[in-house]
Amino acid sequence: MSRIGKQPITVPAGVEVLIDGHTVRVKGAKGQLERTLRPEVRLEMEGPTIRVVPVDESGTARAQWGLSRTLVANMVEGVSKGFEKALELTGVGYRASKQGSTLVLTVGYSHPVHIQPPPGVEFEVPNPTNIIVRGYDKERVGAVAAQIRQVRPPEPYKGKGIHYKGERIRRKVGKTGKK
Repeated sequence: MSRIGKQPITVPAGVEVLIDGHTVRVKGAKGQLERTLRPEVRLEMEGPTIRVVPVDESGTARAQWGLSRTLVANMVEGVSKGFEKALELTGVGYRASKQGSTLVLTVGYSHPVHIQPPPGVEFEVPNPTNIIVRGYDKERVGAVAAQIRQVRPPEPYKGKGIHYKGERIRRKVGKTGKK
């Protein structure tokens, strides 16, 4: 039995959930999301709660049970509260800025790197060494944050680069020198 799958999803006020077979549409203040779930699970709406139920006791149905519940819960949370991912820049001269909606990164290349946000995602630069990626789709927010981090991943000797806030970079000892 899936511990995560057993938990019901409570739908907050102001969020509209429409279940059409295996397709779920969630609409809220932040935006609108749609996802088609696997046929191994089905959704049941009981008042202000949604319950994910496996169709049978097969291994694939049990494997999809918890995943489907988490995906639907993330959709409901995203359209009501939204998600954010924070990144930090470490290194001399490394900085970020925002021009319109575009994120401009200066991270040691001969040119600045421009990143356009996809629909439903926005950038915030509270100071030149911090970036906040916000949106209502958790998957998209994580993908855009990973794309930004990939521009200059942190290196293990000095720790320079772009990393998630709170991420611990494993450091290596450098050369020891002649004695």
